[in-house]
Amino acid sequence: MDQPKNYAILTNNTSQTQELVARLLGNIAINELDHLKNKRGLLFSRSEIERFMDEEERHDIKILTKDRNQPLKTMSSGEQKKALLNYLLNQEPDFLILVNPFDNLDVATQASLKEQLSEISKSRTLVQFASRLDDILPVITDFFKLNGNELEKYASPKEFWEANSHDAIQFKGTIPPPINPIKEENDELVNFTNVSVSFDGRQVLNSINWSVKQGEFWQLIGPNGSGKTTMLSMITGDSHKGYGQNLTLFGQKKGSGESVWDLKQKIGYFTPSVTDKFRGYHSLENMIISGLHDSIGLYVLPTEIEKRLAGEWLKLLGLYDKRDTHFRELTRGEKRLVMTARAMVKHPPLLILDEPTAGLDDKSAALFVALVNKIAKESDSAILFVSHRKETGHDPHHIFELHPSKNGSTGVIITSST
Repeated sequence: MDQPKNYAILTNNTSQTQELVARLLGNIAINELDHLKNKRGLLFSRSEIERFMDEEERHDIKILTKDRNQPLKTMSSGEQKKALLNYLLNQEPDFLILVNPFDNLDVATQASLKEQLSEISKSRTLVQFASRLDDILPVITDFFKLNGNELEKYASPKEFWEANSHDAIQFKGTIPPPINPIKEENDELVNFTNVSVSFDGRQVLNSINWSVKQGEFWQLIGPNGSGKTTMLSMITGDSHKGYGQNLTLFGQKKGSGESVWDLKQKIGYFTPSVTDKFRGYHSLENMIISGLHDSIGLYVLPTEIEKRLAGEWLKLLGLYDKRDTHFRELTRGEKRLVMTARAMVKHPPLLILDEPTAGLDDKSAALFVALVNKIAKESDSAILFVSHRKETGHDPHHIFELHPSKNGSTGVIITSST
């Protein structure tokens, strides 16, 4: 039996991925992929997991988890993807379409899935849509790039890699100063001392000791389910688990009379889910100004000083000419730059970026990382960057890494040598 062909299709902000996937699944002829004509393909993607999750929740129809008591929505991303892959393979398709299969997976789970997919590629064709070059499987034989709805084929792997590598990105200009600087008297912004947390009898965090000081640049990493989200929610005040713990935020022990509003005044926060769910019609200028009013979207009349500040941020981002454009019309990468500016516009003592590069293509991720590096160098805000990935060019001062065990995750501090 001959080794099947395996295809990689590099995508970016312009790619009409859904349309091409639909054509492949519908057996509509595609000249560059004629090898797949009259073959049966199935889809491995986050959207498929969400579709099965919806069936399970709305109609109580268990498909991926019919042999398990645990609902699909309570599984980790890795467990969900494993369940979907097993279900698809049991149907013995001729080829599998993989859409960003490694998104939202920790390093160990990515490595395991890569090994499994490489083994699968020996008996059936894989069509991998990838927005990141590092995610492309080593078994790929044919390389493409999807620009809009145009599929470009490369003559050789060497041509593909050379054409799609890029230089480091830098922003010109400086970070605009705040209108009213926030004075924070405490050098130490966050302090966990022997903090342990359990949910329903299962210990998630075990004796966490960690502090974040003004101006420090941290990355928080750890496998799925290791407790990253729990720690973030304790810092932002969104979790009651912080009460009764030896947890100090901005010099005040948790539960000593501070309000969630007091905390949020000192924290700039961005996670992609906020952007993905936002459907309002607001200009870029107003979206940035809204950060001064702690809202998403502007619902008051802005002042001339506020407009001027928003304009300075948009010039820095290279988006000034789009200042009157509706936020919803931007690319995914552009939206995240704007939302980071919104979170940073007051120069909060603490800036939290939760999985900010998930789902971005290489160029957009590099642009985002360059902006964060610039904020770290030119402001006094402490930065907490939460991500599964160690992004190219990303330059945190320290890494706090969670290591899971049956008794809950412990933390290890890694200090940059640069």
